[in-house]
Amino acid sequence: MTDLPDEHDTEDAATLAFYEREAVAYAARREAGAHAHLDRFIDRLSPGAAVLELGCGGGHEAQAMLEAGLRVTPTDGSPALAAEASARLGRPVKVMTFVQLREEKRYDAVWANACLLHAPADALPDILGRIWRALKPGGLLFASFKAGDGPGRDALGRYYNFPSRDGLEATFSMAAPWAELTIETGTGGGYDGVERTWLAAWAVAWPAEPLA
Repeated sequence: MTDLPDEHDTEDAATLAFYEREAVAYAARREAGAHAHLDRFIDRLSPGAAVLELGCGGGHEAQAMLEAGLRVTPTDGSPALAAEASARLGRPVKVMTFVQLREEKRYDAVWANACLLHAPADALPDILGRIWRALKPGGLLFASFKAGDGPGRDALGRYYNFPSRDGLEATFSMAAPWAELTIETGTGGGYDGVERTWLAAWAVAWPAEPLA
C-alpha cells in the first residue's frame, strides 16, 4: 500500500485498522527501547503529577507510571488496543484520537511514545499545539518518531510521517512557542523488525492560551 492520507485527514484509516486487527499480539509485546526514556520522564516529575498518555498501546508504560506514583490518564485511538490496556490496568482507558484533545492547562506532562509518528504530517503542527495547550505552564512532553525524508508506509501498511531532525524541529516551532526543545537521535527497531533512526523530542510548554 503506497497511498497516503489526504492533506485534510487527521488520522489514517489503514493504520487504525492495522492496530484493530493486531491488538492482541501488539499489546502482548513490550517496547524494549522505551524504558530508558520512560525512566528519565518519570524522574523529571513529582509524585502525583498528572500525566496524559497518548497512544498507550497495551498499557505497559501506563502501568510503570502508575507504579511510580503518577496520576496517569491513558488513551489510544484504537478501541481494540484501549480494551487490551484497560484489561491490563484494571481501569477504563479512553478511546481518543489526537485531534480530540481539547483540554487546557490540565496535565503536568504528556507521554507520547511512538504514536505521533502516525499522525498525518500536515496535521502534526495542530496536534502539537493541542498538546501544548493541554499542558500546565512548565509542563513536559516526550514524543518519539521514526526519522526519514517524508511521509510513507512500512511493509505492514502503517503510515508514518518520517520527519528529518530539522523538519521535526521546525514543526515543533510552528506549533507553539515551546520554552525548551531538545531532539535526540538513536537507533532501534519496531513491530516490523526494521532497524531505523529514531528521534526523541523533549519539550517544555510556555503558559498556554485558550483554544480558538
